[in-house]
Amino acid sequence: MDLIQIVVLAIVQGITEFLPVSSSAHLILVPVLTDWEDQGLAFDVAVHLGTLTAVIIYFWQDISRMLTAWTRSLVTRELTPDAKLAWAIGLGTIPVGLTGLFFKDFIEVYLRSPLVIAAATVIFGILLWAADRYGERLRNIYDIKWLDVLLIGISQAFALIPGTSRSGATMTMALFLGFSRDAAARFSFLLSIPVILLAGGLLTLDLLGSTDPIDWRALVLGVILSGISAWICIHYFLKFLSKIGMLPFVIYRFVLAAFLLVMFLPLG
Repeated sequence: MDLIQIVVLAIVQGITEFLPVSSSAHLILVPVLTDWEDQGLAFDVAVHLGTLTAVIIYFWQDISRMLTAWTRSLVTRELTPDAKLAWAIGLGTIPVGLTGLFFKDFIEVYLRSPLVIAAATVIFGILLWAADRYGERLRNIYDIKWLDVLLIGISQAFALIPGTSRSGATMTMALFLGFSRDAAARFSFLLSIPVILLAGGLLTLDLLGSTDPIDWRALVLGVILSGISAWICIHYFLKFLSKIGMLPFVIYRFVLAAFLLVMFLPLG
């Protein structure tokens, strides 16, 4: 990989992992649109590690508090708000883990085409707009109930379809359930931690069986650049979300889908 490819892919991953625009779709599309060779499993592992590091650093105080409360709850069986939130994040990961386990091969073979990405981009863009427009936006992150966890977890499983967006799907469901924009985004970002760990673990297992040479320079740069861009993205997204809402991202999804249809829809 040359330097430009490393920089572009790492920054694209770092930014799109947490915006409601689908990082997997962008990582699939960048090589298609640029005629670059596939970046390979090792680089995918590296940029996932970068985004994981960013979200852990950004929410470290919250994570530390939740882990302490969760550990205490194992002994006392007392569900404080932080302990309940920690359990919610763990339980909310189960649907996507099971879906990925049983349907990973099917998704990779049949659902990675630009037209599937375009369709998912439009459909989930409409749902995101509706949730942001009509959701009550009254509940905070500690108001979460077990039914909310189940529904948000199921919505996250749909994000395995390229073009859906993990953060977009979870924030959409949270908004439909009446959470504020900030609460929806924060829970989505915290929920990304075990998901990125799972995705990185699966990629690592695939990598262990690969015989491809490893470009360590690309991996180190990928971790650093994706981590920095992801941290900046999280910070400014949370800072401006209450003011700008989801409409700019919905519009972007529609423009992206239209571009994909023009580029890849067969004529005649």
